Amino acid sequence: MKPTDSELEILHVLWSGGPSTVRQVHEKLSQNRDIGYTTALKLMQIMHEKGFVSREEEARSHVYTALVSEEDTQRNLVDRFVETAFRGSASKLVMQLLGQHKASREELDEIKILLNKINSADESN
Repeated sequence: MKPTDSELEILHVLWSGGPSTVRQVHEKLSQNRDIGYTTALKLMQIMHEKGFVSREEEARSHVYTALVSEEDTQRNLVDRFVETAFRGSASKLVMQLLGQHKASREELDEIKILLNKINSADESN
């Protein structure tokens, strides 16, 4: 399943901060945009129903924990994006991204290292 943009924001809070109450998530989200407490609560309840988060009751609060990993979520979102926007062509995605976004020297070095690893793995097979 694909999380909505709002659900993804909440997941980012949980991934970076660990298990959190609705109040903690709301406070973190409120730093960047105007969001009501009840809106955050409802979103997290929906995410619980969808299986994105677990919910444990501690004292009088519910503590939510991400059930989906950041890496798996990113992989699923990228796979879907490549399929729908670029008809399955990873090279078209990379060319578009590098053509539109000024990559830093460090990012380009990381890309080169990744490409070298992929080439080495292909040559081993």
